[in-house]
Amino acid sequence: MIGLISATASGAAARDRLAAAWPDRTRVYDGPVKDAVRAAFAECEQLVCFLATGAVVRLIAPLLGEKASDPGVVCVDEGGRFAVSLVGGHAGGANELARAVGGVLGAEPVVTTATDAVGLPGLDTLGFPVEGDVAAVSRALLDGEPVALEADVTWPLPPLRVAAEGAYTIRVTDRAVEPAEREVVLRPPTLVAGVGASRGAPVEEVLGLVEGALRDAGLSVASLAELATVDAKAEEPGIVEAARRLGVPLVTYAAEELARVDVPNPSEAPLAAVGTPSVAEAAALVGGGELLVPKRKSAMATCAVGRRPGRGRLAVVGLGPGARDLLTPRAQQELRRASVLVGLDQYVDQIRDLLRPGTRILESGLGAEEERARTAVAEARRGHAVALIGSGDAGVYAMASPALAEASDDIDVVGVPGVTAALAAGAILGAPLGHDHVSISLSDLHTPWEVIERRVRAAAEADLVVTFYNPRSRGRDWQLPKALAILAGHREPTTPVGVVRNASRPDESSRLTTLAELDPATVDMMTVVTVGNTATREIAGRMVTPRGYRWQDDRQEEAK
Repeated sequence: MIGLISATASGAAARDRLAAAWPDRTRVYDGPVKDAVRAAFAECEQLVCFLATGAVVRLIAPLLGEKASDPGVVCVDEGGRFAVSLVGGHAGGANELARAVGGVLGAEPVVTTATDAVGLPGLDTLGFPVEGDVAAVSRALLDGEPVALEADVTWPLPPLRVAAEGAYTIRVTDRAVEPAEREVVLRPPTLVAGVGASRGAPVEEVLGLVEGALRDAGLSVASLAELATVDAKAEEPGIVEAARRLGVPLVTYAAEELARVDVPNPSEAPLAAVGTPSVAEAAALVGGGELLVPKRKSAMATCAVGRRPGRGRLAVVGLGPGARDLLTPRAQQELRRASVLVGLDQYVDQIRDLLRPGTRILESGLGAEEERARTAVAEARRGHAVALIGSGDAGVYAMASPALAEASDDIDVVGVPGVTAALAAGAILGAPLGHDHVSISLSDLHTPWEVIERRVRAAAEADLVVTFYNPRSRGRDWQLPKALAILAGHREPTTPVGVVRNASRPDESSRLTTLAELDPATVDMMTVVTVGNTATREIAGRMVTPRGYRWQDDRQEEAK
């Protein structure tokens, strides 16, 4: 919960705007400010104070305890111009909260945490436990000193600006090792404990068996990702409570799925009881990986520990039509998360300033789409966090389809949508896509013209609004006239046609013409052409397609 505190009418107005935007996440604290801050500090995970930073410093100073447990505090000035991350930037989430508050209120987020200020990810913000001298290693990263990365297990990390050797070390491991001097240990969630239990097995027995298995194998409980068992034990109290105490989810699988997992120690007992020859080992291995601790037993429980395979991460990111403010926040997050960026050189130039220091950039020129897709998937298979970029939406005439055709289920794939050229052009023209519509690429480099022509004829006969991508180039100058002629066989010469070049970019241009008057010679590859259907009209200089045909019927009645 986020506590909201204000002292003045202007502060209360901004406070109430935030409360209205986040009704389920916020609680307003009224009354004397000192009492309100004290109560919110004790009861909430985060605070937003609509007060001067100096006042908030004095109010929270006596309340501060441990960095890891104090709530994050954000201050918003009386004018609502700035959202300042004051306390708990990383551990308390104040940095992200400041950005979120700024997004709601239109305030400028002010983040002074050293790593955030220079674009480096905080070692304590990577989403899994961290141990050791975080301050010293972070300072070394900031100062540009060589920091070595030693990884016992593969895990997709953001760019950390590391070297092969150095006086400081970042170690990625699930082993129960103590951090050395000048070392940080990152604990990725690689371990799965498969458990089985007789009815009524006490939680202490289940918990002790799991913790003992990890300890004896030299594994860290901080890297435990989940407890796993068979569906029949999903509500077994001892297992459920053990997962709760360990702070991990309980994941269950059908007996049939577990029975298909090859294990070293099958048994007749669980086969008779729940329908699978293995519960603990099979549950630990059902997602693949290696068995680190074979099945061990106590009086009423069984346990096995597996290490899930390191999985790389591929984010296929749509950059939108070109304008920075049409690049989605999610896309920006993925660009900053990636340690490897793959893309067309001109698209890389658009977002180079958004990348974190240390991001490895693999760029290439036009015509290398399949090569870029293969490169991105190969980098993800090596365990990296990869962003593969494309213009517009990556799934529309862009990089998603060749990448996903290359990828298999051995990597995690995330799609990040973007604003397409058709949508950007449509917004400039008015509302041409208000009813059913279709996008068709006129490039026959990958698709035979016979197929393209058949699709244009189908769209013409179906009376769909059509947006043409890749309409014309110096080497392909006859396809657009041919497509327009097909549409002209089904639509009036006065049918509105919108032509938009470089939508959303500084040299954007647009014009509205008709099917009869459009000169294909004025169109190039940077242009999208939108042809209306029989209901599309020009109204006040804008291209509008009604959501239904009632408007068209009414106009016909008026004409009689």
